[in-house]
Amino acid sequence: MELILRQDVENLGFKDDVVDVKNGYGRNFLIPTGKAVLATSSAKKVLAENLKQRAYKESKLIDDANKIAEEIKGYEIKIASKTGSGDKLFGSVNNIDLAAALAKAGTEIDKKFIKVVGGSVKRLGKYEASVRLHREVVADITFDVVAE
Repeated sequence: MELILRQDVENLGFKDDVVDVKNGYGRNFLIPTGKAVLATSSAKKVLAENLKQRAYKESKLIDDANKIAEEIKGYEIKIASKTGSGDKLFGSVNNIDLAAALAKAGTEIDKKFIKVVGGSVKRLGKYEASVRLHREVVADITFDVVAE
């Protein structure tokens, strides 16, 4: 079943992508929740026209995302956490904590666009995360987890 996505869907595609999915997934989840529409010939023509009009606006968004990416790469992020014996943490540090640290540093980024490499962090040390600012702009940042 060929569908046009109306919004970003994790592990499937971005808004306005034409994707091919299994019939049940499209019919029972994507279409009823409003995340996609059927890719008929008329819908594809409308999509092509919208993409042409959006091309100029898209270049400005990419430039802004690149500026933010350069800005957050310059940050020195340290997240303080309570520790137990050795370098083990009480709890863990994840994308929510990293989003809060970035907000404190001066850049608001939604937590769903941040992925910590390896999931959540449970020990002290240096770690990496990727921040998706735009579909074409992904910034890799490093952060330290330090004892409180």
